[in-house]
Amino acid sequence: MEKDRRGIQSIEVGGSLLQTLVRHGAPMMLKDLAGEAGMPAAKAHPYLVSFGKLGLIEQDAGSGLYKLGPFALQMGLVALHELDAVKIATERAAALSLDIQQNVALAVWGNHGPTVVRIQECNRVVHINMRTGTVMSLLDSATGKVFAAYLPPRLTEEMIASEMAARQAGIEEQAAFQSALQRVRERGMARAVGYPLPGINAFSVPVFDHAGQLALVMTTLGPAATFSSDWNGTIAQRLRSAAADISAQIGYRG
Repeated sequence: MEKDRRGIQSIEVGGSLLQTLVRHGAPMMLKDLAGEAGMPAAKAHPYLVSFGKLGLIEQDAGSGLYKLGPFALQMGLVALHELDAVKIATERAAALSLDIQQNVALAVWGNHGPTVVRIQECNRVVHINMRTGTVMSLLDSATGKVFAAYLPPRLTEEMIASEMAARQAGIEEQAAFQSALQRVRERGMARAVGYPLPGINAFSVPVFDHAGQLALVMTTLGPAATFSSDWNGTIAQRLRSAAADISAQIGYRG
């Protein structure tokens, strides 16, 4: 006989609001959020207030839209850390950082785009404005370009269009970006030289899972004075090797 698995109904009801926000993947108005969760707005509101106090949900003061809060992000990052790919990559990133004496970052695809989940710092001081939780640009960052190059277009096209619209990019700039993505695929690597972070160079490479899907992106970055941007230099070669090792450990046979 199975043990009694009765839960607390109010938690399950409130949880449906969190599930709805996750499925929707964007901020929502109260009436829309409540409606998709299958309850009246008046019933949903007290749950949202309590979730707000816990940091699971936050409301934009200007628009009134509800979105996942900082504690929800922390929970997600912890869950991602538990994934084998991130665990294995974290160990390999530590070794790589010591080897090449540059910082190494790991990013996964989150609700808002390429999200940094781990930063392995080298032994020397390297001042870089990047931290866990940072969302990288798809257009400008080496990390973002790898995601844009290897993820299915249905996952990235809306965010790419949004970034293009924000800078009022024309047809030529859009075509140039697509050409850049093709070069990323040909090289198996993206590069940033002094941009978007002034004075900082970076290389980014994909890590694939057992199904051949992009699992995460591994990036090494450091000051231009000590970071060779040569496609075939030591930093680039060792980053490629590290990514290949991680991919093999999580079952990739490409």
